Amino acid sequence: MPLGAADLSQQYCASSMSSGFPNCEIFVSKPSIWIWDQKAPLPFRRMDKQAEYVLSQVAKRGVRFIRLWFTDVQGFLKSVAINPAELEAAFAEGMTFDGSSIDGYARVQEADMVAHPDPSTFQILPWRPGQEAARMFCDIRRPNGDSFEGDPRQVLRSVMERAKASGYRFYVGPEIEYYFFEDDSPTPRPLDRGGYFDLTAQDATQGHRRSLIERLETLGIPVESSHHEDGPSQHEIILRYDDALTMADNVMTFRLATKEIALSEGKYATFMPKPLDKSPGSGMHLHLSLFEGEENAFYSEDGLSETGRQFVAGLLHHAPAITAITNQWVNSYKRLVDVGEAPIYSFWAHNNQSALVRVPTIKSGKKASARLEIRSPDAACNPYLAFAILLAAGLDGIEQRMQPPPEIKENVFEMTPADRASLQRLPRTLAEALDQLAASDLAANALGGHVIGWFIRNKRREWDEYQQHVSQFELENYLPIL
Repeated sequence: MPLGAADLSQQYCASSMSSGFPNCEIFVSKPSIWIWDQKAPLPFRRMDKQAEYVLSQVAKRGVRFIRLWFTDVQGFLKSVAINPAELEAAFAEGMTFDGSSIDGYARVQEADMVAHPDPSTFQILPWRPGQEAARMFCDIRRPNGDSFEGDPRQVLRSVMERAKASGYRFYVGPEIEYYFFEDDSPTPRPLDRGGYFDLTAQDATQGHRRSLIERLETLGIPVESSHHEDGPSQHEIILRYDDALTMADNVMTFRLATKEIALSEGKYATFMPKPLDKSPGSGMHLHLSLFEGEENAFYSEDGLSETGRQFVAGLLHHAPAITAITNQWVNSYKRLVDVGEAPIYSFWAHNNQSALVRVPTIKSGKKASARLEIRSPDAACNPYLAFAILLAAGLDGIEQRMQPPPEIKENVFEMTPADRASLQRLPRTLAEALDQLAASDLAANALGGHVIGWFIRNKRREWDEYQQHVSQFELENYLPIL
C-alpha cells in the first residue's frame, strides 16, 4: 500500500531527527521529498527517492567509503572519499574542495568548488573485496549554487538539453580498444601474439577480458561483445548503447575498471592511442543515434533519413575542429596516419571501413538500430567533451540543413594521390588540430570559453614540450652520421 503524505511526513521527520535535523516540516512533491530544517544554513534540503535508496543501500551493504568522482578538463578521473556519516550532508549541500588544484578548474583566488553527488550513478565497486566502497559521479557547482562552466559533465548535459529542446535524445555506443602489457615500462611487452578475433592459446589474456566483463556487469554496464584485436595483447570491448551522459560515465568507469583488473593480475592496461611502433593503434569508434520520442531519427527505408544526412554533413563540416577534442594527445596523431585502419580523410560511406563517418547496415526489422559510426576518436579522450562536440556538430548540420558531399565507396587507401587530393584531410598533428579548434565558433559555443581557453593553452604547452624532446629515433638515426 503506497504511503500517504502524512505517513511520509512521519517517516522523514523520524529520519531527519535521527540524522541531526530534528526541526523539520515535510513537503511532498512526488517523486521528491523536501525537508524544511529551521536550523539549517539553507532553508530547504531536498532528498529524492534515489538519494534515499543510496542511503539505505549504504547501510544495508555495510559500505565504509563513498567515492565521489568527477573529471578534470583532460578527462582524468578525480575522487574524494567520504564516510557514510557524511553522505546525507553531501546530498543536501555537496562537498567543498579546492578547485585550484584541479587542471582547468579555478584560480587560487576563487578556489572553492562544490561536488554534488548524482545518486542515480551509485554503484558498489567490485574490486575491493572486504573493504566495501561505492562510487557516485558528481556535478560541480560554485559555492553560490551556479553550475561550474569548467565541469565536463555539465558541458555535455548542456548540449544534450539543447538537443532535447529540439525534440532529440542522443545515444552513444562505443567500441573501446586497449593494450594489455607486462608493466608500464617505456618498452612495452605484450603478453601474446594473438591477432584479430583469435581464440587460441596465443590469446593468453582472454581470462582478463572475462574478468573485466564480469566486473562491468556488476557495475551495471552491459557489454555487447568482446574479442582480441589485431595487435598483440590488444583487445576490444563493445558497450551497449545508452544516453550520452550515462555512456560518458560508463567510459570513465570502464577505463578505471580495466586498469584495476590489470593491476590485480600484476599487469598493466593502457588506452594510449599508439603504444607500439609497428602495430595498430587503439581507437574508440562511436556509434551515434538520435531519437524523436520512440522513433529513430536516422532511420529511413533507404538506409539514412534526411535528418541523418544532415547530421553526417555537420560532422564532416566540423571534422577538423572536432579532432582536437576526440584526439587530444600528441600520440593520438601517430594513429591517424596513412598506414593503418584509422580514418584520416573527411568523407562518409555505407560499410566502408576507411570512411570517417560510416553508415552501418540496419538489422532487418530493427529500425532502432539505425546509426552513424565515427571512427576517428581514441579512448584516451575526455568522453564528456567528445560526445558534446560531436552532438553539437550534428545538430548544427540539422539546423543549417547541410547536405553531405557524395558518398565515396572506394577504399581511400587504395586510391591514387590525385584522386585523394580533393578530400579534406584531418589534422596531421596536435598543433594543426588546435589551430582548427581555436578558429571554431561551434566549439566555443558548445564547450564554452572557459573549457576551450584552458584546453588550448594546456595542449599548446604539451605540443611545445614535445617539440623540444629528442626521441630515440633521432638518436639512433642521426647521432651516428651527423
